[in-house]
Amino acid sequence: MGKSFIHKDFLLQNSFAEELYHNQAKDLPIIDYHCHLSPEDIATDRTFNNITEAWIHGDHYKWRAMRTVGIDEQYITGKATDEERFMAWAKTVPQTIRNPLYHWTHLELARYFGEFDLLNENNAQTIYRSTSEQLRSNHFSCRSLLSKMKVEVVCTTEDPTDSLEHHQKMAKENPSLFMGTSFRPDKAILIGSEDYNIYVDSLSEVSNLEISSYNDLCEALTKRIAYFDVNGCTLSDHGLESIPFELATHTQVSTIFAKKRSGKQLDEKEIKQFETALLLFLSQTYSEYGWVQQFHLGPLRNNNSRMLKTLGPDTGWDSIGDFSQAKNLSSFLDALDSKNKLTKTILYNSNPADNEVFAAMIGNFNDGSVKGKVQYGSGWWFLDQKDGITQQLNALSNVGLISCFIGMLTDSRSFLSFPRHEYFRRVLCNLFGEEVQKGELPNDMDLIGKTIQNICYYNAKEYFDFKN
Repeated sequence: MGKSFIHKDFLLQNSFAEELYHNQAKDLPIIDYHCHLSPEDIATDRTFNNITEAWIHGDHYKWRAMRTVGIDEQYITGKATDEERFMAWAKTVPQTIRNPLYHWTHLELARYFGEFDLLNENNAQTIYRSTSEQLRSNHFSCRSLLSKMKVEVVCTTEDPTDSLEHHQKMAKENPSLFMGTSFRPDKAILIGSEDYNIYVDSLSEVSNLEISSYNDLCEALTKRIAYFDVNGCTLSDHGLESIPFELATHTQVSTIFAKKRSGKQLDEKEIKQFETALLLFLSQTYSEYGWVQQFHLGPLRNNNSRMLKTLGPDTGWDSIGDFSQAKNLSSFLDALDSKNKLTKTILYNSNPADNEVFAAMIGNFNDGSVKGKVQYGSGWWFLDQKDGITQQLNALSNVGLISCFIGMLTDSRSFLSFPRHEYFRRVLCNLFGEEVQKGELPNDMDLIGKTIQNICYYNAKEYFDFKN
């Protein structure tokens, strides 16, 4: 019998790549500085009843693939049993060939469960029972799953109204795993939303402050930033189509907010003026606290209105957008930098056409005060696969400094997604290994090895300086 599909040199195409991965990258801990894992599951150290709970529930990557091959919705988000859902996924897997799901699926089965057979309809029941039995063990609880992958830091993502009770619980228990969070105030910024006033009311309640003016809104958000900071938060995150930049006076912005609170409709210019003002205010506040700010830019969300109405957001109906990014992003960063209020910043794009735009943009605001102060973030969402990762690494190498890069993250809702760090490290090592073989990089394993280690772990450790 030949070697299994997932083997020790998977994706490594020559001896230099193998040496870099096995001797430099493989055993480094993981700092996962952005994800969407449940903090409650981590704090309570949840144990899953079966692999479907851990692997398929909430994973819209898998859901999109299942719909594409003709799986009925009842086996995706409907009333089918967990075993039936798994069987439907197993039927789908062979048809994901050349999609990153094929790699991820088999890496995850191998790394967590020691299962190296290729998943399909014929072995699905056996694999379901074996993996589910392992997951019901305490050795496969949420924290144990993270520990298996050597996760040192994990940062979830919470709204300003969140109580952070689960982060508080983790801090008191003081386990070896540090669970941080990112402050994500998009709902306070996106004033064009139909539910905006409902959200502001909830923010008012949590902050114990009546929000009747724009000043009140800023005060409430400042209070929540202070609360998050006390509870160990050092990052913010924003998921936007593009950075708004339509300047207005404070009086104008206050009038816009009052108009919205009175139930009146806003025009597009008013919406952009408000979003710009509040985003600038928040970014200046992050700077005062020394936080890192993240901007995930470019997706076109909720394209299928019929399914959005049926299933809600984040269920697999988003795609790559083609928004103009460079001019507003430059103006926004410059507005902060001109006041010396530009904190550490990470920019992520979802459209590969913007790779060089983002890679070049960061160089405009790296002022020498901090190594890699403004970062071009790793391949994200539709781009976190082998080709997308390689393109991001090449763009950053060509117009920036790959040596200062802070590396990979999962951006995932699944506790079984952490082999994506291994996947990234293998792609990274192979890229460098191939160029060493071609003579495009020196055969200096000390120099190249240190660069690999920094990208995979040490740059992020220095950049974020988590106090765990």
